[in-house]
Amino acid sequence: MNVFEELQWRGMAYAATPGVEDLLARQKVTAYIGFDPSAPSLHVGSLLQIMALVHLQRYGHTPIALIGGGTGLIGDPSGRAEERPLLTKEQAWANAEEIERQLSRFLDRSSKTNPAIFDNNADWLTSISAVDFLRDVGKHFTLSYMLAKESVRRRLEEGISFTEFSYMLLQAYDFLMLHERYGCLLQLGGSDQWGNITAGIDLIRRLRGITAHGLVTPLIETASGTKFGKTEVGTIWLDPRLTSPYRFYQFWINTDDRDVIRYLKFFTLLSQEEIVELERSLAEAPERREAQRRLAREVTRLVHGEDSLRKAEQASAVFFGKEVSEIGARDILEIFADVPFSELKLSRLVEDGLPLVDMATECGLTSSKSEARRLIKEGGLYLNNRRISDVYYKLSLDESIEGQFFLLRKGAKQYHLIRIVE
Repeated sequence: MNVFEELQWRGMAYAATPGVEDLLARQKVTAYIGFDPSAPSLHVGSLLQIMALVHLQRYGHTPIALIGGGTGLIGDPSGRAEERPLLTKEQAWANAEEIERQLSRFLDRSSKTNPAIFDNNADWLTSISAVDFLRDVGKHFTLSYMLAKESVRRRLEEGISFTEFSYMLLQAYDFLMLHERYGCLLQLGGSDQWGNITAGIDLIRRLRGITAHGLVTPLIETASGTKFGKTEVGTIWLDPRLTSPYRFYQFWINTDDRDVIRYLKFFTLLSQEEIVELERSLAEAPERREAQRRLAREVTRLVHGEDSLRKAEQASAVFFGKEVSEIGARDILEIFADVPFSELKLSRLVEDGLPLVDMATECGLTSSKSEARRLIKEGGLYLNNRRISDVYYKLSLDESIEGQFFLLRKGAKQYHLIRIVE
């Protein structure tokens, strides 16, 4: 199997220029994908592009991750109904540094045979003059050619600035520069990038007489018709500071049965045999959610590493009764964001401490102190998911979660979060 066949069975090869399959089977190719630094982190919508580069490198091809430090100052109109807000140079370049750091987790720069290449189009786009660019690049594109591209045509009624209108030429110039620097012959991207990719192919053919190629992946939509990666709590980012590994893990755990096999093909390196087995498990025992658990494990490990995966799984287990001794305050907030909460003055924990029956009653978890005592005697009242058996038990700061929280539980799943305040 070659890399094109791999991408095909995974459903990642949506469209390609003629000859791509033969090219990838016949020789080792240098290929690139551009990443827009419009935010300080990539999100799960970028993972399909990242995995395409990962597969290319695994099959011996040379991947280029191009960071758009230059094009990020303009903004890509593809797939958008309105103009992007312009970033400052400082914002774009700071974001570019963060994105390169993230991509370094996936691509091997130290390979002795086909090391990954990282570049930034600010190197050439910010140094070429407007006159030189219009003379050397702009003259090869007619207005009718550019207006025919989907990314432009869809914006004509709403309006598109000359700034974003020119984005296609900038991306075409990127392809030309990467061809000259590294012999790059293939550009990949989402299907909404087809027009920009073919513009670069045309420019290379006109100026260098070389046949370059393009391959695009599908735009992902969930089975329920919503945009992939968008949730009620917002975008799912790859940066753990913006989306915690716990919430990232939960995003994949909650995958619809109708989507999970497709996502296993897209976002993991599992083999055909392993995915077929998970598909069988899904058909025979969907309630066990083995496919979703495997998906969440594989993607969380890939993006955040083994240690973060372990912590995310521990955090998930807390909701089902595991003690919270190894769970931090941030994860507690993530897990129990929707449960009732009360505040507790720090001063009430000093000296002799605060009786648990008092706290359970004051926060409304129990209707009275007598109910709280009865629950304790029956083994139904928990502090930080640890059963309390002493009706005279007192809360102390030492037992809090990082000095910030107590977690009370009544019965199996009735939780209440106590926030310690000054």
